[in-house]
Amino acid sequence: MLDIGETFNLAIKSIWRNKVRSALTALGIIIGVASVILLVSVGQGLQNYITGQFENLGTNLIYVLPGKVGSEGGGFAQGPPDFTGSKFTLRHIENIANLGGPVKNAAADNDIPASVSYKGTTKYTTVGSISEAWEQMVNIEVDKGRLITKSDVDLSRNVAILGKTISEEFFGSGDPLEKDITIGDSKFIVVGTIKEIGTQSIGFDINNFVAIPITTSQRVFDRNTIQSIIVQARSKDDIESAKDEVERYLTSQMDEDDFTVVDSSSLLDTINQVLGVVTAALGGIAAISLIVGGVGIMNIMLVSVTERTREIGLRKALGAKPSDILNQFLIEAVTLSLGGGALGITIGWLGSLALNQVFPTAVTWWAVMLAFGVSATIGIVFGVAPAIRASKLDPIEALRYE
Repeated sequence: MLDIGETFNLAIKSIWRNKVRSALTALGIIIGVASVILLVSVGQGLQNYITGQFENLGTNLIYVLPGKVGSEGGGFAQGPPDFTGSKFTLRHIENIANLGGPVKNAAADNDIPASVSYKGTTKYTTVGSISEAWEQMVNIEVDKGRLITKSDVDLSRNVAILGKTISEEFFGSGDPLEKDITIGDSKFIVVGTIKEIGTQSIGFDINNFVAIPITTSQRVFDRNTIQSIIVQARSKDDIESAKDEVERYLTSQMDEDDFTVVDSSSLLDTINQVLGVVTAALGGIAAISLIVGGVGIMNIMLVSVTERTREIGLRKALGAKPSDILNQFLIEAVTLSLGGGALGITIGWLGSLALNQVFPTAVTWWAVMLAFGVSATIGIVFGVAPAIRASKLDPIEALRYE
């Protein structure tokens, strides 16, 4: 019986002699592993981005959303927030802010897609309709000028503050203060800009938005209700009691199904549950190509057995055991799978780095280990049938094979 080292050496030489066939055999595994790494990195990157945005935007925050969004057990209930059916008004926000105790402040938050223009340049972006307390609760800092004040809200002024990105797109390195921009069909005066927050640009990007007073927004866009309310607790220890106070007040004003009160960690958990399912689905879809790659390995190895029938017969005639033949073909299949897996991981990792320039991605160690482990398993599972077939060839019949 040949030792495993010599068997391995024979398997490698066989792979090297048939470079094109070996490359085509491993191609399915390469594509499959690279796809798994790349798609999982997209899902994980999105989760990391959203987590970072929640941390950047503020602490001790509670979100009041319209409709029944989630259950107390952390799962899902009746779907997404019903922004169009919101019953929140400015009076509710004022009363919540005056609850006292664990409640420190409350603010309006309407996010409306709209066109913003300046001297022929038009951008379709998010217009944040806010009350002055919003700026105190969210971690933003003024870059130039000032932020929106209580007087702006009370008098419904046509003033706006710009995020870093949109300010640079409209004004470059110039001074945007006191310049007129058009939001929808109305003129607004730029009174300030905010410092950059974060680096990514997907979904709601606070660097790429315009903020105006909530009362002005209601007049310009003819929307009297509030999409959502942000409440700030006095400390992290007060979050639960603040939620109870807000729920108690809103229950006295409307039906329980008209609102949902969640803290940032609960909201983040719910979002991550959704993204976790999306990530798993993306990985599962990509994994299908791994199965296809495994079937390709089996088919090519079966063809290889047929092509090398006389070689197998000669080796058996010279004393090779069936186990030697089985081990050689199994090693060839596993080597092709592992080599394809390693190359696929490299391609997926490089692809993730390239995609990260425009979209948040993150390659996780578990995705790499899973992809590599699956590729090795595929080599073993799909290499067994050809290896067994080769080991069972009759040496006399094999030598006669043409």
